[in-house]
Parts: sequence; C-alpha cells; structure tokens
Amino acid sequence: MTIDQSRQGTADIADILRRLDTLEAEADIRRLQARYMFLCDTPCPEFGVENDRQRVDLIMDLYSDDAVWEGVGSFYDGQFGRAEGKAAIREHFERFWGEKRDPALLLNVHYLTSEQIHVHGDEADGQWVHCQPWIFSDGRSLLRSSRLNNAFRRIDGVWKVTRTRTENVFIAPLTPGWAESFPEKSVLMR
Repeated sequence: MTIDQSRQGTADIADILRRLDTLEAEADIRRLQARYMFLCDTPCPEFGVENDRQRVDLIMDLYSDDAVWEGVGSFYDGQFGRAEGKAAIREHFERFWGEKRDPALLLNVHYLTSEQIHVHGDEADGQWVHCQPWIFSDGRSLLRSSRLNNAFRRIDGVWKVTRTRTENVFIAPLTPGWAESFPEKSVLMR
C-alpha cells in the first residue's frame, strides 16, 4: 500500500464516520421531536404518567436550559407568545395543562410530516408540518395544522431542543361525531 492509498483510506474512513454521525444525529433528533409530540397528546399515551405534572417534567427533560418556545405569526403571536428559558417554558406548559377548561380537552393527537433535518456538528435545525385533531367535551372538534421550525443542540452527547417555534397554517372545525370512539385513558404502552 502506498502512502497516497493509506491517506485516501484514512480520508474515506473519516468521511464515513462523519456521515454516520450525521445519520445518527438525524435519527436522535427525529425521536426527540416525536417524543415531544407524543407527550403532548391527550390522553397522554406514556405508560406510568398519571398526571400533567409528570407529563410536564418529561417534556422539560427534552429541553436545554436556555431553550426558547414561541408561537409566531399573526395568529400564534397573541395565543402563545414567547417563553425564554426552562422555567418560563415550564410555566407555559403548566398553564396549558394546569388550567381546567370548560369544555375539557378529550383528545389531541399530533401527526408530523414534511420532515427536514439539517445537522451542523453539535447544532441542528428541523422543520415539520403537523396536524392535530382536537375533540372537546361539549362535542366541538377542530383540526389544527402548524409549521414547526425547531433547533437542537448536542449537550454531553444527548440532543436537546433549544427552540420550538410554531406558526399556524390553519384551524378548521370538524363535523360533530366525526370520531366515533376514542379512549379516556391510553393503555397502549402498558
């Protein structure tokens, strides 16, 4: 083997390792984003989560200490605003699940699509479109769609969310009774 062949082999291995790291980062970020959405579903399908305090704790584990959560655009600016730092993001989620609403939210499921993940070393960003049906205790239902533009950082080898940014695409009422049955409590992950 010549020196040039050895250098080329080393370069090829380095390129393969870089590409493998990128693929693993994309997979980790995909799971991180999906876990966030999964924990935001109602009823919460995570086995062992008995209350919204536990749900919020699990969601907060996904975020970096300096993270930002914000709703942007003409519709979400006023509805969600901006929360900077983990304490403010926790307050945002505690308000959402902590305030008992009438009518109560019975079902809320997040579906992600149009995924794009861009990894830049230990930083990354991702874009998704999501749709989520909502069913309320008074019989009203709606379908909500949003665009997500999120950021991530690898901290001590673990990917964390550093920014959740959401913008409304549409909100549409659904015909009453469109969903004939749905669980009061999820037992799937038991």
